[in-house]
Amino acid sequence: MTFSVRPARESDACALPALERSAARLFRLDPSLAWLADAPVPDAEQHRQAIRTARVWVAQRFDGQLSGFLRAVETDRQLHIEELSVGQDFQGLGIGRKLLSAAVEQARHEQLVAVTLTTFRDVPWNAPFYQRMGFELLSPEQTGPRLSEVLNNEIAHGLPGERRCAMALTLG
Repeated sequence: MTFSVRPARESDACALPALERSAARLFRLDPSLAWLADAPVPDAEQHRQAIRTARVWVAQRFDGQLSGFLRAVETDRQLHIEELSVGQDFQGLGIGRKLLSAAVEQARHEQLVAVTLTTFRDVPWNAPFYQRMGFELLSPEQTGPRLSEVLNNEIAHGLPGERRCAMALTLG
């Protein structure tokens, strides 16, 4: 299947909530995280706002259909990935890798020092995926105040803290 990655346009925003909900269905495979499949996601207006103020890339099929997106923000000369979602029908095709590679390439182009994220340490399509892409798990000492705050906010919103971790890809 042919697809390309490009910066998101405001007109893409309406498709992103459905993609995020579709991607979240994968959490049904883990009974303790199945509730995430039904958790609320940002609406189209919130995605439009992110497209205006953050960094958002979309994966688009040759026929124009969107298949995934990545949303990130720059903080302290680091690009922090807030969300990477690939629609369920498109998972396993390399779309997540392409989206992540686009974000990393942009961070390198802007001479940022790292790409960071928080994720589940033990879910196969989370930390193990990012490790294959060159990201390293951060110890609590390496996590720093910004990523610690992100993790604490996630825990406050119901995510199991013992399963969450921060990761970084240092850019040279």
